[in-house]
Amino acid sequence: MKKIPLWIWQILLLVALFAAWHILTVPGLAPNFFFDNNDKAAFFFGEPLRIFTAIWIWFVDGEIYPHLWVTLQETVLAFVIGTLCGLGVGLWLGLAPLASAIADPYIKAANAMPRVILAPIFMVWFGLGIWSKVALGVTLVFFIVFFNVYQGVKEVSPVVLNNARMLGASKAQLLRYVYLPSATSWVFSSLHTSVGMAFVGAVVGEYLGSAKGVGYLIHQAEGTFDINTVFAGILVLTVFALLLDYVVTFAENRLLRWRPGQSETERI
Repeated sequence: MKKIPLWIWQILLLVALFAAWHILTVPGLAPNFFFDNNDKAAFFFGEPLRIFTAIWIWFVDGEIYPHLWVTLQETVLAFVIGTLCGLGVGLWLGLAPLASAIADPYIKAANAMPRVILAPIFMVWFGLGIWSKVALGVTLVFFIVFFNVYQGVKEVSPVVLNNARMLGASKAQLLRYVYLPSATSWVFSSLHTSVGMAFVGAVVGEYLGSAKGVGYLIHQAEGTFDINTVFAGILVLTVFALLLDYVVTFAENRLLRWRPGQSETERI
């Protein structure tokens, strides 16, 4: 008997979740154990059909595109800038023990700070445009990439490093052929988390103060207690975050072909 592909099970699970959500929130379909009636459940948790209808209207009427474009711009800029900065600083401090020792308490203090509280400050500095959201996203992405790159440099095998030096490798060659390959897998593992954090920075910034963006739409809907539109915005953001994560996975598979492959059953 042919084995059912993993993606079919994943789709079936998603369908089951939305079906259960629909049954528990539509009046008359099922008893509700948490509220007196399903109308209250629909008010608090929304109705899947109305959520999908809101999404459909957004895309058909074109209302969502300007807001989605702004959010994607903020996300991609925060992701790219935060990744490049984290990569550069991580390599620098990983290869400079004295600078790393001096900067260590300050880096730990900055990482321990709840960076979401910086959003109002960035709005004062950069205004209500996209750059205040990008700045917030960069602070969220930077430390994720930085610590992974820093650890990747520190994990370089001393045997490989000493052999390369014995063969006359220069500092530039050590960086290109030893340190960067060692850090690459750590970098890509951090990028999957960084995609989500870049979205968080963009949406939180829009939520606190903006005139465009999906976070702005969610904030407006929340102000009118329109839970269906709130969930619609969340689902749209989730889908696009998954698409960006897929792009990262594709790049990872192309650039890290040397890694031993894993079958789907090994990953489960």
